[in-house]
Order: sequence, then C-alpha cells, then structure tokens
Amino acid sequence: PSNVQIEPGRAAFVKATLKPRQIIWFGSKEERPYALAVQRAGVAPQSVDGTYVQRGFLPGWLATCLGVAVALAITFVTLWFAYQPKVVSAASDLQQAGTTALPSASPSAMAPAPTISAAPLPSETPEAPPREEQPEEDPGPGSGSGGGSGSGSGSGSGSGGSGSGADREPDTKETPKKKPSAVKGFAIIGKGSNRCVDVTDAQNGKGKDGTPLQIWDCAGSANQKWDFRGDGTVRSLGLCMDVAWGSRDDGAVIQLARCSGNPAQQFVLSTEGDLVNPQADKCVDVKDNGTRNGADLQLWTCAGTPNQKWRVK
Repeated sequence: PSNVQIEPGRAAFVKATLKPRQIIWFGSKEERPYALAVQRAGVAPQSVDGTYVQRGFLPGWLATCLGVAVALAITFVTLWFAYQPKVVSAASDLQQAGTTALPSASPSAMAPAPTISAAPLPSETPEAPPREEQPEEDPGPGSGSGGGSGSGSGSGSGSGGSGSGADREPDTKETPKKKPSAVKGFAIIGKGSNRCVDVTDAQNGKGKDGTPLQIWDCAGSANQKWDFRGDGTVRSLGLCMDVAWGSRDDGAVIQLARCSGNPAQQFVLSTEGDLVNPQADKCVDVKDNGTRNGADLQLWTCAGTPNQKWRVK
C-alpha cells in the first residue's frame, strides 16, 4: 500500500490467512473487506485495508440437484395421499351349473380337462305309499262249527249258527305303521370303488361344519344324499360340499361346510363323470386311488382315472 514505505532490500512477505465470520453455504461468490495492522520494528503499526473474495461452501450444481430432489419428493408424497384409484370389479354373476365352460387345461396336466357340461340328473320318483292290508277277522266258535257242517245236513248248520256273540274274542286290529319318507337327493357313486360319497360320522343325519368327506358302502342314508342346486352348490344335511380353505392346490381336503357362496363351493358334474371345481379347474378325487371304506376325498388335477369318475343315482 502507498502508506507503507519500505527501503529497498528490506521488503519481506508475510502469509496471512483470513477466516470469514459467516459461511456462505450456497450461492455466488462475494467480496468482503478486511483490515490488517502492519508493524515494522521500532515503528508504530500501520493499518492495511483490502478486500477478499469468499466462495460458497457447496458448489452451485449440487444446490440445484438437491432442490430438484426435494421438489420431486414433495410432489410424490402429495400425489400418494391425494390419489384415489377407481376400483372396478370385473366379477360377474355365476351362471347356472352346467352352462359354464371350464378354462382349458395347462400343458402340464396329466390329461386334457373334461368338458364341463352338466350331466342330466335322474328324476326323483316318489315311492308309492304302502298299501294297508286289512287283517282277517277271527271267527268265533259258533261260526266255526257252522262252517264245518255246511256240507252236511240242515240241522248241523242250524246248530252252528246258534253260538252267542259273547263267545267271540276281542278284535285286535292294529293300524299298520307308515314307512318313513325317503330322503331327498341323489347318491354320488364312485366308478372305481362302487361306493358312495359319505359325510364322515354323520349317520344321525346331522352335519357339522368342517367334516371331511369319504367313500362308504351305499346305504341310502341322509349323509349319502346330495342335492345339486341351480347355483352350482352340492348340498347334504343343510351344508355344502367345499374345498377346504378355498385352496386350488392338489391334495386339498374336500369337506362339508356352511354355505357361503364362495367359489370353492361350486361343483359341476360333467357328462364324462368328472366332478369339477371350476375355480381350481380340478377334480374331486379319492386319495391314493383308494377303494376301501373310509378313503378320503381330495382335490386333484383331472386325469380321467377311475378314482375321479362319478355317477349319480
């Protein structure tokens, strides 16, 4: 500076570091003033004024990127809470059993899926009421002797007719008991076992939710009678045939459950004798190709084997 006079040959350079009082995080560089006190030996200190350039702590491009990222984050959060998607159900009412075609079977299936066209069910013919037989009257002693002498003389016949009514035994005519009415429904009979689909341990005619189904010797009891309804359900004892837990996997248990309208309770008996659940596109199957009493029913990929073939009677 002009106010400092240094003799030739006696100049010296001093390196000084200036520390700004305020940090500029973002933005352009700024010029700031400073003052230094320069003192020579034996001379009063001299004040030196000047300016220095202070740059931003972070580069400008980084500030721009951070600003854009924050703006995008705020926009995303706003759209996330404000957007309300429109939900449209593609479900349609189930058609009557026998009119819905099953989807084609996958290539991995053991055999092509059966064509789902409901087999006609046999009509229920009410049994004729039992004919009441009139018991024969027990003839009294007097009439007995008269009958024996009918081919003899007239006097013998007369003496036979003289028996008194007091000698007759009391009339023991009993009203015949009526047979109980037949249980409505059809038996579902397995081709491989010639046994009926049976509700396990329900011989008393009372169904229980979650009871597994089995095959058993056909007895015509209520727990072997099944009603094919127009809504696609197959019912017995006031409950519906059901795939446990709505499963579509091989080996799922076939059971009796409360009717709920779930697709797991839809079954179609095809003309080929396959009892198919359309939701899983799989057949009702006797486990392990069993034919004995008590063999369980399960869901399995349709293969056309005898343990998957059924008929109604």
